[in-house]
Amino acid sequence: MTSLEEKESRRQKRAYWAWIAVCISWGTTFLAARIAIESYPPLLMAGTRHIVAGAVLSVFVTMRGVRLPPRESWLGHAVVGALMVGAGNGFLIWAQQFVPSSVAAVMASTIPFWMVGVEASMPGGEHLRARQLVGLLIGFGGILLLSSSGVRLAGVGDRQFVLGVIALQCSCCGWAIGSAWAKRHKREENVLAATALQILFGGLLQFLIGTVAGEWPAWHYTLRSTLGWLYLLIVGSFVGYVSFTYALRHLPISTVSLYAYVNPVIAVILGAMILSEPFTPRMASAIAIIFVAMWIVRPAPGQTLADTSRS
Repeated sequence: MTSLEEKESRRQKRAYWAWIAVCISWGTTFLAARIAIESYPPLLMAGTRHIVAGAVLSVFVTMRGVRLPPRESWLGHAVVGALMVGAGNGFLIWAQQFVPSSVAAVMASTIPFWMVGVEASMPGGEHLRARQLVGLLIGFGGILLLSSSGVRLAGVGDRQFVLGVIALQCSCCGWAIGSAWAKRHKREENVLAATALQILFGGLLQFLIGTVAGEWPAWHYTLRSTLGWLYLLIVGSFVGYVSFTYALRHLPISTVSLYAYVNPVIAVILGAMILSEPFTPRMASAIAIIFVAMWIVRPAPGQTLADTSRS
């Protein structure tokens, strides 16, 4: 094995470890987000968390002697940040006002469907096979079953619950489009430096929208919500997003998206244990259908979606 091959092998191993970190960290953040918005309004909570995370990362990389990406590339990073952080995370946090964290995690697990669909619609993208189309339809059926299962928060009406479900799918769409954009416009830049800008731009967008929406009067300090906010800052932003960015650069997008298999399992267990969220047989059936659909949509072992589309 040449030195170049050894270097690539080490890089791929680090990318898989980064993927594992994404699975664990983001699987636990659904619970943390639900706790954080008990006292803090969703968009301001998310915006302040991401602004702090982006600023800290920017200072960190600068102190290590790494220059931030050149200003001519900031527009591209702003687009990725607006889609993946601003919309992807923003819609998700907003929806958790109306749906349990476990349901939000399962709904968010449809990201592979959106990634496959968005990828297929892109110029030169990976085309859908009949098997993947069937998987998408089955998954949509699972979403409908979960949406009608009645597992909503106490005091939340049907209309609010439906709005939450729609927001969750908007979250998945934003994240998928942002991932596809980032994959096609990746530059030879330091991962941490690029991530810092994307988080910062996404946080600024959330903060601006939250302010315009008049969320500040709803901000009330509690220790419990502050601990949730800190967990999201450290584990969700520093560990999860940085790991996802690294994995996305060095692994196929179809492989990276499979973290959505693991997140709902962790979130459902934590939601039931800590927040006593419901877990009904109908909900279990819906989750099983969604998991089967993701299994169908996924590429065969050792293949990417591009490989399977040519077979």
